[in-house]
Amino acid sequence: MKQAVCLAGAMLLGVTLLGSAARAEVVKLSGELKGSSEVPPNNSSGSGKAEATYDTDTKTLTYTVTYNGLTGPAMGAHFHGPSEAGKNAGIALPFKSAQSPIQGTATLTDAQAADLLAGKWYANIHTAANPGGELRGQMVK
Repeated sequence: MKQAVCLAGAMLLGVTLLGSAARAEVVKLSGELKGSSEVPPNNSSGSGKAEATYDTDTKTLTYTVTYNGLTGPAMGAHFHGPSEAGKNAGIALPFKSAQSPIQGTATLTDAQAADLLAGKWYANIHTAANPGGELRGQMVK
């Protein structure tokens, strides 16, 4: 009888662990960085890309942002949100560096993750000529 109870308990634990692992997901997101996506738009000839993955189990965001052709050195770079395309928002996650390539990881709160996965975060690169942002890309799945 003890063996049956132990076996049933082990099976229940295995199903529980398997169930949580099955719900975990790694979501890929990206955004094309362009001056025309800024609010208001600018005529920067620069371009870039923000690529990220979000692990729903560990709540870890891993990102790489690359750009080129700016009007001058990047003075700041961040993820902003929450905001839809065409609207501005405050800084949601600052980057440790503004120099391309920008790479990093961060553990997000549930609210941050919900906004990111709903497409309400954007990557923004700021320069002296465009202090409000020279390049912007909305992060989408």
